[in-house]
Amino acid sequence: MHEIRIAQDMQKIILEVASEENLNKINTVNVQFGEMVHIVPDIFCFAFEEASRNSLSEGAELNIEIIPVKIRCINCLKEYEISREGRFECINCGSVEIEIIRGKELLIKSIEGE
Repeated sequence: MHEIRIAQDMQKIILEVASEENLNKINTVNVQFGEMVHIVPDIFCFAFEEASRNSLSEGAELNIEIIPVKIRCINCLKEYEISREGRFECINCGSVEIEIIRGKELLIKSIEGE
């Protein structure tokens, strides 16, 4: 359950930003996770609640956006999204020489507070 560690690390960042921006309360946190991070949203929500207990972000609304995986074929340069069950090979030329260009994100998109 890496969700707990990620929630704890994000909590540190959120509190640093709150301090820098002189916020007294965090109302909303918007995060993005690439599909390849394999976050289970319900588990992450619980982990976030626990990590934010007794802090400025306690009770904050958490919005999670999952970013689909997008790959580029190194041979033919075709770009496309793949599903979770998709194969990491080019749908255009069949090559397995691909690069992942999206889907590994793990970031705080925005923090809203007062």
